[in-house]
Amino acid sequence: MADINIQRKKSAPSPWLLVLLAAVVVAVAAYFFLRPDPADEPAPPVAIPEAAAPATAPDTLAAAAAVDRATRRAAVDGIPQGDTTQDAATSAGSFETAASLATQAASDPAAPDYARNGLQKLTGVLVSLTDRDDLRTPTTTEQRDNLTSATARLGEPNTSLRPGFVAAAGLIRAMQQKAYPELEKQANTLMNLAGQLSGRSATPAEQQQNQQFLTQAAAAVRVLSEPAQR
Repeated sequence: MADINIQRKKSAPSPWLLVLLAAVVVAVAAYFFLRPDPADEPAPPVAIPEAAAPATAPDTLAAAAAVDRATRRAAVDGIPQGDTTQDAATSAGSFETAASLATQAASDPAAPDYARNGLQKLTGVLVSLTDRDDLRTPTTTEQRDNLTSATARLGEPNTSLRPGFVAAAGLIRAMQQKAYPELEKQANTLMNLAGQLSGRSATPAEQQQNQQFLTQAAAAVRVLSEPAQR
């Protein structure tokens, strides 16, 4: 009897499995084709901090005004700008120190070291003014040296301030005689006031005298910080 070869029919895969695989393929393809290109994305905004506006002190404005006045006066007089740059810078720095000196003079004269601090400020501005070409003479140089010598030991205790005040008044008068005839009366008054000072600040009368001298000296220095009239 002949053998009959019987083969089992293979079962077809489930249609749902095919659908699921197709869905996965479509999803993967859609992800790669539809995702946004990173190069096309806008860059996040960068916050730029606002620059802080620098504070302009009144003394700085006054110094700038002094430079501007010196420059304009030089232009009117026909003086080349290069010849006035150094003098304008010196005047500007002196003008700023003159304002600081006026503030010191207007403070409480009974405060500790009121007169000493005022004399130190006055010395600094007067010495800087003698560097100007229009004020540099043998007389002003000699008076400047007298002032620096008289104030060299201000930091030492029990040092009399009177020599410094007298020397400062002498330097102011020397500069006035050189280029500021309108300051003659004020310079002579400062010389008289300096001669009356005791160099101390022990009593209310001495404190008042110190303040009077420093106030008038600050007013004179403010004028000296301006370029001289030609």
